[in-house]
Amino acid sequence: MSQSLAAPRTRTIRVAWLGRMAYVPANTKQQVAARSLAEGGDETLFLLEHEPVYTLGRNASPQDILWTRETRRAAGIEVFETNRGGKVTYHGPGQLVGYPILDLSPDRKDVKRYVTDLEEVLIRALSEFGITASRSDRKDRVTSVWVGNDKIAAIGVHIARWFTTHGFALNVANEALKNFSGIVPCGISDGGVTSIEREAGRAVSVESVAKTVAQTFGEVFGREIIEA
Repeated sequence: MSQSLAAPRTRTIRVAWLGRMAYVPANTKQQVAARSLAEGGDETLFLLEHEPVYTLGRNASPQDILWTRETRRAAGIEVFETNRGGKVTYHGPGQLVGYPILDLSPDRKDVKRYVTDLEEVLIRALSEFGITASRSDRKDRVTSVWVGNDKIAAIGVHIARWFTTHGFALNVANEALKNFSGIVPCGISDGGVTSIEREAGRAVSVESVAKTVAQTFGEVFGREIIEA
């Protein structure tokens, strides 16, 4: 059930749809944007699809990657360590990835609130597609969004001096689910993964979901959206 109220729109944020992009150049973009923001530049929300990749957060264990190097190579999946929170997850075509580059100063300097608000963005966006999603109250299922016992979105963030990088991944098309079998997603072994297409029973484009997520992001974070 949604917990946050819409915030008054007191700032602007540039929203950039990047299309499909490999992990390294996308990561470089968010690091450049974070440095620019720290020097007085704009806040930015990057929305994109990644080429197939497994990313390991700060709490990841190598044992959470189940597929061998040969199997991963055959599937075209790269592996990267990151400085975000969380464990291992998958990004790939059919999944919407969001990288909010924000300055949480002076009024949002609360890590728990930030993560809760990212969850709220996704829960509201999913409701626009007729999907009832929620947070989990289990301690081993923090920072994620669920539909029943199936996870539909993962969240992993990095915050330094209250500037944010990394963000969220929302499964849109059923195509996004096929390579989760190669990992223990986010360390969770007793639940499945799902997508907007599976839950809504119809085809949905990643770009259309990106537009909806941008709108709900502006509502929750009190930002006026400017298309970059």
